[in-house]
Amino acid sequence: MDRPREFVFDIPARPGIAIRDNADGPPVRPKDAATVILLRDAADGLEVFLQHRVRGMAFAGGMTVFPGGGVDPRDADASVAWAGPSPSWWGEQFACDEGLARALVCGAVRETFEETGVLLAGTEDAVVADVIPYREARKALERREISLAGFLAGASLTLRADLLRPYAHWVTPREEPRRYDTRFFVAKLPEGQGADGATSEADAVGWQRPSAAIADAREGRRGLMPPTWLTLNELKEFATADAALAQAREIVKTVPKLVPDGDLIRVILDPTED
Repeated sequence: MDRPREFVFDIPARPGIAIRDNADGPPVRPKDAATVILLRDAADGLEVFLQHRVRGMAFAGGMTVFPGGGVDPRDADASVAWAGPSPSWWGEQFACDEGLARALVCGAVRETFEETGVLLAGTEDAVVADVIPYREARKALERREISLAGFLAGASLTLRADLLRPYAHWVTPREEPRRYDTRFFVAKLPEGQGADGATSEADAVGWQRPSAAIADAREGRRGLMPPTWLTLNELKEFATADAALAQAREIVKTVPKLVPDGDLIRVILDPTED
């Protein structure tokens, strides 16, 4: 399933989407980040886990997003116990070097655990089903008191890179004052685990059908940034999480362009180099 190479997306000018006052100057250098699209199968079909970010946050405040965040330098720790596709394979998928690829995968696993309580780890033969023993470690990770590699080593756990799939590559528009170079991953909720809202970054969370989330956005009940909206639009075509994970994707780096147009911001999608 290929996203259109060019697409104009009109959204209301609102908090959470900003344009620099000096937009004609050099763009802010984007920070590396990882986002995880967490899926599960429900009675009515495929559902995705969404978070409503706390208003007032420096980036995407008040918007509905997938779990994720910036890469921690310690996410590149090569000592992390690893199972699944190698960092070099991930580097090929996301067009980056092996060190950054390792950091992105580790960042994806860490952020997912911090923000949702879902732990994509276990042994080489099994995935953690009960995360209760790791509640204090989750808090320590969020406070940056420990690293992911340190936590996994102390708990005798292995990072399960095989539970993730590459999904997309988005870079925050050049016009914005805070920018991220974000690789999107997709994963299925492990059996026995549940996702929660025990994070300081969101004031509401929940599972929802992709089509329902889009309907909420159209009717003004939630705010979606273009990458989230388009991802949900793609996911609504799948009946199950396994089908979504099995879909082969071309990972194209996309840097949207923001163009003010009265009360709207026109978001022009055109895969390009930043």
